[in-house]
Amino acid sequence: MTLNKTFLWGGSIAAHQCEGAWNENGKGLGIMDLVTQGSHETPREITKTIEQGKIYPSHTGIDFYHTYKEDIALLAEMGFKALRISIDWSRIYPKGDEEKANAAGVEFYQSLVDELLKHKIEPIVTLYHFELPVHLVREYGSWANRRVIDFYLKFCKTMYEALKGKVRYWATFNEMNHIDPQTEASDIFTYIIAGLKYSEMQNKKQTLATISYNMTLASAKAVQLGHSIDAANKIGCVFGLTPAYPINCNPINVMNAFKENEHEFYQIDAMCTGKFPRYKLCEYQEQGLTLDITADDERAFADGRIDFIGLNYYSSSVAHYEGGENDEETLFGGVQNPYLEKSSWGWSIDPVGLRYILNYIYRRYSLPIIITENGLGAVDELDKDGNIEDNYRIEYIKKHIEQIRKAVVEDHVDCFGYLTWAPIDLVSATTGEMRKRYGFIYVDKHDDGTGSLARKKKKSFYWYQNVIKSNGSEL
Repeated sequence: MTLNKTFLWGGSIAAHQCEGAWNENGKGLGIMDLVTQGSHETPREITKTIEQGKIYPSHTGIDFYHTYKEDIALLAEMGFKALRISIDWSRIYPKGDEEKANAAGVEFYQSLVDELLKHKIEPIVTLYHFELPVHLVREYGSWANRRVIDFYLKFCKTMYEALKGKVRYWATFNEMNHIDPQTEASDIFTYIIAGLKYSEMQNKKQTLATISYNMTLASAKAVQLGHSIDAANKIGCVFGLTPAYPINCNPINVMNAFKENEHEFYQIDAMCTGKFPRYKLCEYQEQGLTLDITADDERAFADGRIDFIGLNYYSSSVAHYEGGENDEETLFGGVQNPYLEKSSWGWSIDPVGLRYILNYIYRRYSLPIIITENGLGAVDELDKDGNIEDNYRIEYIKKHIEQIRKAVVEDHVDCFGYLTWAPIDLVSATTGEMRKRYGFIYVDKHDDGTGSLARKKKKSFYWYQNVIKSNGSEL
């Protein structure tokens, strides 16, 4: 059971969770710069200004802005074949609507990509990973306004041209499919995706429908643009998918699970089939919702199909069913599966679910897939000798890689890479915590702001190093 020798082993990070330097070298205020630290028990607070006495994790991150060369050297030591990064829009266009880009911001990402290439690490660039300039929210109403699509495309053009010939793989968006919250706990995603509070939206359903459509259209246009600038560009989009299983074989429950599973697929359908799906338009019509769809939009969808699918997978759920009203909810809808263990943050651990969703999306779209995020958030503690024996993380990733091999070798899924989330510890997007660690590399930073920021290799560092060296044959 071997994988192709070109299989991309590596990891993924996001600018707002690691870079820090929130107000250096011309960077503007981004939406995540106004989100405080929270916890599993306490939601993050979204403030209108920077308030004294509150901790804003994005302001310092793990200081990757200043330490990226040393950090990339550690990833290269592990043998990384690829690293997925994101470009902070507010570092390139501080307000989002300027005529000229911030040269210092562009130069930073050029240097970052050059450093990756020096170590023979394939850069995979996400253009939008929750890093929207605040000005575009306050002045234009965020993605509910079509003008933001034009500003986004200008930003994309700047980066396509700045990194031309150096970056082959691009992702237009990260997890835009979570714009419509399924639970109270996931309401944070409405803000981190669009910079708007769900609770403060007027006409919530119409606003969410408009934002979702405009972002989907923006992706199609960004694909067109990227292909026109460099025909060698491979441009995809990243989706966070949580399969929902039926509680049993009762046909009603099977149908409910089907609908719950399909809830977030309409954007992928639009990007892969070349048109915004009719079933979603009918659903909107029944709800009294309207979209302004032009002939130019239709051409953009037809000409802006993605080249690959990025899959973020962490867990699965059980679809809601009659009689399960008191069951424990999961983050993205559905309820907990009694057959599965849970992580410390309440996410079910389901390696087989990864094989399931890989098959599901590959047979539906026949497009190459790269797993862009997967991993275990856990509290890592140093033992008496100062080491981190994170065997739980090794076991988690091992079981998921086993299922990837089965999907590729036995099921013939075209999966060309596996990127773990946060190979170096960074700030959690959902809770703002540092103690929710995913990395192979420990960062000495704590939720109270203390810590030296020193890096330390965990046991999993050496294990993943061998996994890459053996191309996944030794787990």
